[in-house]
Amino acid sequence: MASAHEIRGMGHSVPRKEDQRFIRGKGTYVDDISLPGMLHLELLRSPYAHARINSIDTSRAEALPGVVAVITGEALAAHGLAWMPTLSGDTQAVLATDKVRFQGQEIAGVVAESAYVAKDALELIDVDYEPLPAVVTPQQALEEGAPLIRDDKEGQDSNAIYHWEAGDAEATDRAFTEADRVVELDTFYPRCHPSPLECCGCLADVNPATGKATIYMTSQAPHAHRTLFALVAGLPEHQIRIVSPDIGGGFGNKVPIYPGYVVATAASLLIGRPVKWSEDRTGNLTSTGFARDYHMHGELALKDGKMIGLRAKLLSDNGAFFADAQPSKFKAGLFHIVTGSYDIPAAHVVADGAYTNKAPGGVAYRCSFRVTEASYLIERLVQNAAYELGVDPAELRRRNFIPADKFPYTSATGFEYDSGNYEPALDLALEKVKYSELRETQKRLREQGKLIGIGLASFTEVVGAGPSRQYDILGIKMFDSAELRVHPTGKAILKLGVKSQGQGHETTFAQIVAHELGIPPEDVTVQEGDTDNTPYGLGTYASRSTPVAGAATSIASRKVKEKAKKLAAHLLEVDEEDLEWQDDAFAVKGAPDRKKTIQEIAFAAYTDHPEGMEAGLEAVNYYDPPNMTYPFGTYAVVVEVDRGTGEWKVQRVVAVDDCGVRINPMIVHGQIMGGLTEGFGMAAMELITFDESGNCIGSNFMDYLLPTAMETPRFELYETVTPSPHHPIGCKGVGESATVGSPAAYVNAVVDALAYAGVRNIEMPLMPDRVWEAMAAAGIAE
Repeated sequence: MASAHEIRGMGHSVPRKEDQRFIRGKGTYVDDISLPGMLHLELLRSPYAHARINSIDTSRAEALPGVVAVITGEALAAHGLAWMPTLSGDTQAVLATDKVRFQGQEIAGVVAESAYVAKDALELIDVDYEPLPAVVTPQQALEEGAPLIRDDKEGQDSNAIYHWEAGDAEATDRAFTEADRVVELDTFYPRCHPSPLECCGCLADVNPATGKATIYMTSQAPHAHRTLFALVAGLPEHQIRIVSPDIGGGFGNKVPIYPGYVVATAASLLIGRPVKWSEDRTGNLTSTGFARDYHMHGELALKDGKMIGLRAKLLSDNGAFFADAQPSKFKAGLFHIVTGSYDIPAAHVVADGAYTNKAPGGVAYRCSFRVTEASYLIERLVQNAAYELGVDPAELRRRNFIPADKFPYTSATGFEYDSGNYEPALDLALEKVKYSELRETQKRLREQGKLIGIGLASFTEVVGAGPSRQYDILGIKMFDSAELRVHPTGKAILKLGVKSQGQGHETTFAQIVAHELGIPPEDVTVQEGDTDNTPYGLGTYASRSTPVAGAATSIASRKVKEKAKKLAAHLLEVDEEDLEWQDDAFAVKGAPDRKKTIQEIAFAAYTDHPEGMEAGLEAVNYYDPPNMTYPFGTYAVVVEVDRGTGEWKVQRVVAVDDCGVRINPMIVHGQIMGGLTEGFGMAAMELITFDESGNCIGSNFMDYLLPTAMETPRFELYETVTPSPHHPIGCKGVGESATVGSPAAYVNAVVDALAYAGVRNIEMPLMPDRVWEAMAAAGIAE
C-alpha cells in the first residue's frame, strides 16, 4: 500500500504541475490562438474625459486597404448592442453613441486583415467632439449643479448611484454618548490597478453555418460570462462556448465584461469570420476595472480603553458606469467587515457611490469585495487610538480582540465569524519581530535623531462568497461546482466551475482528490475554463476557489468514495460496515491485508460492478456554502524614515496568517508573498490619478509604478491554524490576506516613526515628498 507521503495529499508542498509548461514558455494564452481566416480588431479610444460626440466620419478608415469593417456605436445600436448590463445591474456603453464619459472610452472599432492595418486605420477616423466639463472626484460629482454624467438614464437627475447602510445607527449613537474618548480619521485609499501581466483579450468565432459561437477570452468567470453574452447578444446560451485558456494574472481585472469582448463577438457574427482583440497596456490601465478609490471617514468610540462603537462613512468613486463585480445586495461590497478582529458591540456603516468621468469597474484586486478598504480603515483608527490613549498599539489590539471562546461570533454589522483565535497570531508576530526589544531600540535611536517606525495590522477577512440565500451576482447564486470522474485504470479527471489565473489549481485541487481518495496528484487532471466541458460555476475571484470549489471537490470525492466502498464490499464479499479506509484502499477491519485499492475498485466499476449498480465511478457536487470563511492574521512592519528626503526603507516584514488548513504550504507561501508585494506597491508607489480635465495620469508603466525585485522587501512568513468548522476540509482561503493586511501595516509603520511629533495620517501611496511634507509640517524634517 502506498504511504500517505507518496500519495502527497493535503499538507504537502507538491511542486506545481502547471509550471512544467509555464517555465518553458509553453502556456496557451488567448493571443497564442489563431484560427483560419482570422481578422483583427483595434479600438479607438476617446482623448476626452467628457465630451459630446457630434459626428464620426469613418470613410477614410474604410478606404484603407486591408480594412474589412469599421464599427461604430450607431451600427451596434441597429442590432441592439450599443449598451450592455454591468455586474452591478447598471448599463454601460459598448461603443459611445451620444457622448464619451471617461478618457479611454471606446468610440469605434476597426476590423482588418492584420492588427497593424487596424491600428493605422484608427488614425483615419475623424470624430467631432464637443468638450464638456469633467467631474474627477465624487465630492465634485455630488455638488449641486455638477455636470450630469449619466444623462442617458431615464430619471437620473444627479451623479449619485447608491446609498447603502449596515449596522445599527441608534445603538451606535448610544455607544458614542457613553464614550470617554472618540478617535476620528479621514483617509483616502487611492485608485490603483490590478495591472496583470497579460492584458485583456478575446477571439470570437461565430460560425455562420451552425450558429455556434466559440469565444476564447481572458475570463475569471467563464460560465457567468456566457450567461451575460446570451443576455447581451441574444444568442441561445447553449450555442455559446466560452474558453478561458491560460491567464497571465487576473486579480479581479478579468471579472467584468469589457466592450472589446462584445465588439469582437458582434463583428464575428456580422462578418462571418473569427475576430481577435488583444488589448494594449495603455488600454488596460485607462479603461479596465480599477481598484479602491474610497474616501473614508471613521470614528472609534472608546470607554476605559475598550472599543464600544464604530462609525464608518465612505464615498466611492465608481467612474462613469457602476460596474463593480460584487454581490448584488451589497452596494459597497463587504465593507461592513470594518469591525475587523475587534469585539465592538455597536457599529454603523454609511456608504454612497457617485459617477465621475473616470474608467468604471471597481474590482476587488485580491480583496474580497472591498475588505481591504475596510481593514485599512479600522487598523489606521486603532493605531491612532493607541497614540491618543498613550497605550502600546499591540496592547490595545490585544485587549479588544474578539475572545476565542466567543466564536462563532456575530459582528455588529451582521457577519457570523465562523472561527478565530487572534491573540496567538499577534503573539507570534510580536515574538518573531522581537517587538519589545524593537521598542527599546526605537527610543534609543530616536534620541540619536533616527526615525524608526513599527507598524502593526491585525485583520480579519470574509471570503468564500457565498451562501445562496444572501449572495448572488445579477441573480446568479454564488455556489460553485466540481465534477470528478475516475477512469478504469484509476486515473482521474476533475472538472471545475472556477478558473485559475496563477493560483495553482491544477496542483492543489488534485491534492484534495489525493487526500480524499488516495489517487496521487499526478494521476489527477484538473480541467477548468471551458463552458462546454465543465460544470456551471461563478469563477475565481475574492478568494472563493478553495472555500467553495475546494469544498465541492471534497464532497464530490466523498461521493465517489461512498460508491467505491460498495464496490469494495462486493469485491471482498463483506458488508460495507466491515470495511475501513486506509490512505488509498478499503481494507477489512481486523484483516488489513484483505483490501482493494482505489485503482482496483475503479477497474471493477467498469468491469465487475454488482448487479443493479450503475457502471462508472464519478460524481458531481454543486456546493452552496452555509457561511463565509474568515481568515485572519497579524503583520508587523519595521521601517526607517530619512529626515532629509522622506524616503522610507523597510527593515523587517513579519507576516502571520491563519487561513485554516493549508492544502499546499508552498503555494500558500507564494500567494502570501504575492499579496505582500502588492500591498507594498499600494503603500509605496502605485497610483492612478487624474488632472482637472480628467486626463489619466498613470496610463503606462513609466507613470504607474509597480514594485520590482529591487524594491520589494524580504518577507518572513509564519502561521497559526484555526480550521473552519463548516468547510469539509477546514480550509478558509488565502487569495488576498496579505493584500488586505499589509497596506495598513506599512502605513502604520511610517506613521509610527513620526507619531511622537503628532503626525497621525499620511495618505497612500507614501511617496517620499509626501512623507517629507508631513515631517516638515511637524517640525522634524531636516
